[in-house]
Amino acid sequence: MKPETVEHKVNQIKCDFRSDTVTRPSEGMRQAMATAEVGDDVLGDDPTIHRLEALAAELTQKEAAIFVSSGTQSNLLAIMAHCQRGEEYIVGQMAHCYRWEAGGAAVLGSVQPQPIENESDGSIRLERIAAAIKPDDPHFAITRLLALENTWNGRVLPSEYVHQATDLARTQGLATHLDGARAFNASSAMDMDIAEVVAPFDSASLCLSKGLGAPVGSVLVGPHDVIGRARRLRKMLGGGMRQAGVLAAAGLYALAHNVERLKEDHALAMELADALQQFNGLSVHPPQTNMVFVDVEPSIAKSFASHLSANGVAVTMLRDGARQRWVTHLDVTREHVAMVASIVDQFFTQASALAEQ
Repeated sequence: MKPETVEHKVNQIKCDFRSDTVTRPSEGMRQAMATAEVGDDVLGDDPTIHRLEALAAELTQKEAAIFVSSGTQSNLLAIMAHCQRGEEYIVGQMAHCYRWEAGGAAVLGSVQPQPIENESDGSIRLERIAAAIKPDDPHFAITRLLALENTWNGRVLPSEYVHQATDLARTQGLATHLDGARAFNASSAMDMDIAEVVAPFDSASLCLSKGLGAPVGSVLVGPHDVIGRARRLRKMLGGGMRQAGVLAAAGLYALAHNVERLKEDHALAMELADALQQFNGLSVHPPQTNMVFVDVEPSIAKSFASHLSANGVAVTMLRDGARQRWVTHLDVTREHVAMVASIVDQFFTQASALAEQ
């Protein structure tokens, strides 16, 4: 029996809640890409990339910015720009730039991670950060950087904590980096300007291809010297792009049209949470932004996951389906949420009928 093709599986999806990375460029974004003015960016003459980098620096009130292909590359460039070989960065045990980026900092930068347990809100206890900073001793790697992440599983990292942690890092001579893959979601949820969100950090990675809906790309913002080193490192890592203004145009469109509408994703996540929490067997964590985490009674986790898949509902399954992550985004509508509510209701109605037999 031939396995299903990827195309076949994708075509079966009616409601895609797996991630905000699954969005498709809108017609307006495609038009902006099609008409973008381009040049060779490795030679420094792509005007659309220049505009995107200038806008990113302006919006964040940082000195400079660099356009890169992904958030993973952006975080790697930041870590390698802040740290030399044999030095280390402090990071959360479950942080994306430690756990989910293939160990790039260690493999490619020879930078040692010092992972520390995250609290449920994504923070790292200040006393644990302080204890992890190595003394000036030739036996130890030199601690150079503290990396934090915002948002964290859809939750906004508390602003007071961010200031406390970055102040602690600075007093110990550490640089600070924000993995801001969804920092615009944090900005929207807190009604705070993006510049204020990233202000406590020396550098920040901002993703354009998640909630903002661009097909590819992130920007790294920070001081001139850090971005200068990142530009050299980007070339070393094979990240130099030529006529990439067609991609930067999508990023410019996203920043112009898709930032304010993030509130719609957050509101839709609340509607989804309200719909799901009506069912016994589902324990819903109230969302702060565009992610809804659902704990499923283990005895029904497998059958519930199969029911969703069979009805074209795609979500991210964790812990063998006993925890699910639902992500709202610009390609999810209220009609999708209503459809999901009906499909879930069908599952529990059928389960109840079987239990009574």
